[in-house]
Amino acid sequence: MPERAGPRIYSIAAHRGFADALVAGLVPRYAEPDLGLARLTLLLPSRRTVRTVTEAFVRHSGQGMLLPRMAVVGDLDLDETLGPLLDPLGAADIPPAADSTRRWLRLAHYLREVEGDKAGKGAALLRRAWEIGRTMDRLLVEGIAPIDLMSDEVIGLVGDLAGHWSDNTRTFLMVQQYWIAELSERGQIDAPERRNRLFEHAARRWREEPPPHPVVAAGVTSASPALAKLLRVVSELERGSVILPDLDLALAPEVWEELGTAGAPAEKGDPPFGRHDAVTHPQYHLKLLLNRMGIAREEVQPWHRSGVSAAPPVRSKVISNLFLPPRASAVWAELKPEHRRLPGVRLMESTHPGEEAQAIAVLIREALEQPERRVALISPDRGLAARVVSHLQRWGIAADDTAGRPLPQTAAGRLLLLLAEVLADQAAPVPLIALLVHPLAGGGEGRPQWLENARKLDLALRGPRPAAGLEALAGIAEQHKLGAWWSMVEAILSPLFAFGESEPFTRLLGALADAAEALCGEAVWAGPDGRALGAFVEDLREAADAAGTLLDPRELHAVLRDAMDRVSVRPPWGGHPRVAIYGLLEARMSRADLVICGGLAEGVWPASPSQDSLLPPAVLRALGVPGADFRIGLAAHDLAAALGAPEVVLSWPQRDEGGPVIPSRFVLRVRAMLGDQAGRHDERETLRLARMLDDAARVPPHPRPQPMPSAEERKVDVSVTGLDRLRGDPYQFYANAILGLRSLDPLDAEPSAAWKGEVAHLIMQRWHEAGEPPDGLHAIAQQVLTEANAHPLMRVLWWPRLAAALETFEHMILEAKAEGREVLGVEQWGDMRYRDVRIHGRADRIDRKADGTLAVVDYKTGQPPSGKRVEEGFALQLGLIGLIAEANGFKGINGDVTGFEYWSMAKAKSGAMGYQFEPVLEGRKKSGLPREEFLPTSEFFLNDALDRWILGTEPFTARLNPELGSYADYDQLMRLDEWLTTLGDTGGDTGTEDAA
Repeated sequence: MPERAGPRIYSIAAHRGFADALVAGLVPRYAEPDLGLARLTLLLPSRRTVRTVTEAFVRHSGQGMLLPRMAVVGDLDLDETLGPLLDPLGAADIPPAADSTRRWLRLAHYLREVEGDKAGKGAALLRRAWEIGRTMDRLLVEGIAPIDLMSDEVIGLVGDLAGHWSDNTRTFLMVQQYWIAELSERGQIDAPERRNRLFEHAARRWREEPPPHPVVAAGVTSASPALAKLLRVVSELERGSVILPDLDLALAPEVWEELGTAGAPAEKGDPPFGRHDAVTHPQYHLKLLLNRMGIAREEVQPWHRSGVSAAPPVRSKVISNLFLPPRASAVWAELKPEHRRLPGVRLMESTHPGEEAQAIAVLIREALEQPERRVALISPDRGLAARVVSHLQRWGIAADDTAGRPLPQTAAGRLLLLLAEVLADQAAPVPLIALLVHPLAGGGEGRPQWLENARKLDLALRGPRPAAGLEALAGIAEQHKLGAWWSMVEAILSPLFAFGESEPFTRLLGALADAAEALCGEAVWAGPDGRALGAFVEDLREAADAAGTLLDPRELHAVLRDAMDRVSVRPPWGGHPRVAIYGLLEARMSRADLVICGGLAEGVWPASPSQDSLLPPAVLRALGVPGADFRIGLAAHDLAAALGAPEVVLSWPQRDEGGPVIPSRFVLRVRAMLGDQAGRHDERETLRLARMLDDAARVPPHPRPQPMPSAEERKVDVSVTGLDRLRGDPYQFYANAILGLRSLDPLDAEPSAAWKGEVAHLIMQRWHEAGEPPDGLHAIAQQVLTEANAHPLMRVLWWPRLAAALETFEHMILEAKAEGREVLGVEQWGDMRYRDVRIHGRADRIDRKADGTLAVVDYKTGQPPSGKRVEEGFALQLGLIGLIAEANGFKGINGDVTGFEYWSMAKAKSGAMGYQFEPVLEGRKKSGLPREEFLPTSEFFLNDALDRWILGTEPFTARLNPELGSYADYDQLMRLDEWLTTLGDTGGDTGTEDAA
């Protein structure tokens, strides 16, 4: 074995720019005549880093050159595997890795075996199985074998813990043992274990037979024990070296010691991680890596080359001071001014995330005005990144979010989830319409007609949810002349509704994939998102088939959502060459002239640490696993690297969608260290420009609408209910009857007052048509509620009131019938020509009284109009129906009208549900119309309205009588809030004091 050289380990300071400084030093060290760097092997942490380093080589050379061989050691956080150099064909003695998806499903099976029904089912069970798998990987990466979990120390700790921790740990151990037995039968190992073995294989091979050409590991910061041993071997190769990013060589020895033991216990038997280790410090994971490599910090040499985007050297010293651990940060009070200044760093505090995104887009747009200037946005907040991408499109800047988007947020992924949601919710209106109008649905030449049909169905389904399943929808489609189109839709969706309560997972996935392709054609599998979806479905189907997983179809949507959230769709090459948008993982080693760190709020950057839900912290410490705060240190290191750029903007909002937020602890540190200099670093101009983008020119207040249609446009039919609207608020009549505008109920709406009224009218209609059988009203009511698919909760809450009111109505009708009163018409339409204007409406009921005259009855689910409202001419429905009846406008009904009755289902003053009220001025009543004047007065108000608006020239003034209670269907159209305050009266209901 050849004599080994001492370890060659270097550190590139934060201010130098890692990728560019790396290339600037590699080219003179390893370039060979004619071959250039082609014999050099670079070990890099991820495929994203390969792209970053390649771009740095291009910038450095300015022309063509032979690049070194770049091998990826794989980043588990990015779900990357090892490159072929470290996973060679010659490693046949290492068993293959088990499929991670199949493992997830099998762990759920074993969890169910261990805990029985207590384990849960469906999505909840699979979430727990995923957590178990993630904990297993975490232990394997740290080189902790399953047998280590059975040590006396761990067993003793478990016994001393709270009950839930003990139960969770025992469940984990049992499930893991089941899985290990299955792996042994199949001759496989878990992927992290195979990764460790491949690292050990490469380390052993290079130690015994050093490669003839140089090997350099650059930017690798993972502190897993197996990788640390490989890096130690690389550092000792004759022409090998390890180059670390941002290791602070100037940190005082006492501060370095304050970071803690970091995996190197002071004495045998001590825990590898002390309780007081500064795991949140950006240098902690690098200290852990050096300790596991067996390298002292003093052995690391500075890398003296700088990149094209280097910052002043003083920046690294300030960054070091910024992240000092608690005791050491006391020196801030004594720091020299030059060691606490951050020239080139600006602080931008916006009011909300929308303004933050707008301001960041302005910064990027401004930076691109300078030739060759590169700009990068770094943020773990994917929502912020998406907003910035959208804002940049206004200037034609195509910026790619290289961290990618979760698969459910893409068009293809959303389509599959909508299909699963339609299945789970039995074709509920909201997911069904979202599916039918999806951008990929019904593609091709027929898409315009497809969308037209989908919109018609959308209108038909507005209001409360219909009955579950496709059968009820077929009837609705037929009513609206959509039968042929719906037959096509039903043929696509019907296979999804043929499943039982428990089906093979692979069969469910196959049915979804078939339905997606039938609905969208090949387009569903096209593009980056389609290809990612296809790979996801095939991988999951294969794993589910091998695992034999059964699933309730109603759980399919939640299961798929969880699984798809773990898949990111990253864009292909493209986008603006000088704009990059990164997540924290993708940003490592990247550098730009201007770096914007966005979303610096606590809980976002750094993210809130999540405790392992299965193994307690005490057990993890005993096993040698860093605590939950370890990732805060990684996030701090990412920010420290970003702060090394020539210009940096630290951005955060004061609030998010949920409420006020706390600025990141890193921002608070920057402000605390800057002290009274912090105000000089505030970025105000960009925020001002961002706000100006949305500032429109001032316009005068909108006048009160007073439309003046032509005489021909005015002459429209008037309904018996429309006359009240015309006299009370002419603009609403104009919008409804002349413009033909209607308000739409939402899909899957709560039962409205109008819906309750329709149900109540239908109940009474059917009872009358059935011959008014005694004690038959309740049975008919239950049947109507069932047909209307009334929600069980609504039925429980409304039924007592409805039943009591119906009982009152039944008693009143049968009693009147015994006294000689006869029901002549129910829910009957009628009309008349009056001054060449058609007056029309529907009578809820018309009775012939014992004296031979007619009584007009109107049902109300709430309180009826007051006598005063009728007297003032704003509740004329009963009078107009009486006029139509006397004009023989209702087929088969004629006679004089003397009764004008409201039958209300509301509570009477006596406390009973349901009562009769006539707005007639007689007896002790103080308001209303005398009975003999009811029809003449109604005719007078009708003539007045016709003279003023329908046949006249008066404008249809908005809210002509603002004191009247009114519907709000057209408030937005009339821009009510812009002018109503000038009236000095916002209006209100006059009450129903006479509704006795």
